[in-house]
Amino acid sequence: MARRRKVAYRKRVQNRFSMFLVTLLVVLILLLVQMGSLNLKDKIDARNEEITALDLQIEAENQRGKEIERFGKEVQTKGYIENVAREKLGLVYEDEILFKQKD
Repeated sequence: MARRRKVAYRKRVQNRFSMFLVTLLVVLILLLVQMGSLNLKDKIDARNEEITALDLQIEAENQRGKEIERFGKEVQTKGYIENVAREKLGLVYEDEILFKQKD
């Protein structure tokens, strides 16, 4: 009978130790999952900031594209061409007289 008690006691101690190890393992897994979750949250926040910055950049480039389109239409007008020919190239019409100022 004493032998049975010793075996039963050993089994209880082994069961408690096994339960402790399983509980410890579960807690460690939960901690690792929580740390991974926090890391992923940080990455998501960083990506959202990057998306916001890129959206602003896209809007600025769209605005710039509109300005370039407007400038392209302006460049094709006769008045702009005449103005550039006069100021940058120094050209005048055949019947036009050019007066230059002395420095």
